Amino acid sequence: MTDTRTVDELFAVDTLLSAEEIALRDSVRGFAAKRFRPHIADWFEAGELPVRELATELGGMGLLGMHLDGYGCAGAGAVAYGLACQELEAVDSGIRSLVSVQGSLAMFAIHHWGSEEQKQQYLPAMAAGEVFGCFGLTEPDFGSDPGGMRTFARRDGDDWVISGTKMWITNGSVADIAVIWTQTDDKVAGFIVPTDAPGFTATDVPAKMSLRASVTSELVLDEVRVPESARLPGARGLRGPLTCLNEARFGIIFGAIGAARDCLETAVDYARTREVFDKPLGAYQLTQAKLADMAVELGKAQLLAVHLGRQKEAGEVAPAQVSLGKLNSCRESIAIARECRTILGANGITLAYPVIRHANNLESVLTYEGTSEVHQLMIGQALTGENAFR
Repeated sequence: MTDTRTVDELFAVDTLLSAEEIALRDSVRGFAAKRFRPHIADWFEAGELPVRELATELGGMGLLGMHLDGYGCAGAGAVAYGLACQELEAVDSGIRSLVSVQGSLAMFAIHHWGSEEQKQQYLPAMAAGEVFGCFGLTEPDFGSDPGGMRTFARRDGDDWVISGTKMWITNGSVADIAVIWTQTDDKVAGFIVPTDAPGFTATDVPAKMSLRASVTSELVLDEVRVPESARLPGARGLRGPLTCLNEARFGIIFGAIGAARDCLETAVDYARTREVFDKPLGAYQLTQAKLADMAVELGKAQLLAVHLGRQKEAGEVAPAQVSLGKLNSCRESIAIARECRTILGANGITLAYPVIRHANNLESVLTYEGTSEVHQLMIGQALTGENAFR
């Protein structure tokens, strides 16, 4: 038997990374392997995740809002942040989602659109995992078309009164604050709403078959009153929430690749040790063809992710490029997960191996933060100049 190489080694990915980025990646990989991997199958099966307990640990590692500057945040580069997302999602998409929603949605919204007082009040505690947030944009009838949202904030003296329903909200029932996006008499606005405010309720979505190791909630706001100081002053119109979504999508470009890598590594290990007709499964041409094809797609996705990260660090990445990366990573990762399942045979459908769990999770990753169809249309618009959304 000849020496083996990983996909990263075949594509020489580390030559594109700095020593600091490699050290951070390896640190997060070790932390995730020790803290999350021994428990993740049980959390997934139970449909539970100890979010508040994990939040302080993730905060202690500097992973919450790590790509933001100041206010207790690490100020890491885009590639470093992406690599951290990748290592977290290599364990489970639910873990990466927890970090993405806290840092790239709730914290980013305050960091990018909030007042200085709001930043000082919330961001240091959120970076430490002491205050947890969620991001309320999607509604039961409005996901891909957020402009149709029905949640409304009306002005009442010095206050705002918010009514509406948000759906599929990660961390919703465990959050201390919710960044809620609403219609107003003027334009779409964002508000920081304490989840203990009268009229605010959060209920977990039951019977999920995907992202089971993640808290997913419905938020109901019934005449919730907040002061003017709760409004994000820099956000006017849909550009506010859409900028946040673009930030979260970037983390998924890297994250989904982590899930696919874990599936492929599991399939390679299984193929090398599982004997079929008196020789290892990995010694058959059909198996090697599957593994080779998956390695090529995984490596290409990794190279694209790093390239887009460098573009983002230079301030030159466009929303259509983020769509390109998100579409490619998610589409190829779920295909890899499904193909790896075939190599594991019946063993591939059990939680003794991570493959079916990743495949189920990626069904959600494929559609949240913009479905594949939405990203196809964004790329198509960039190519043709024509808006085909309507």
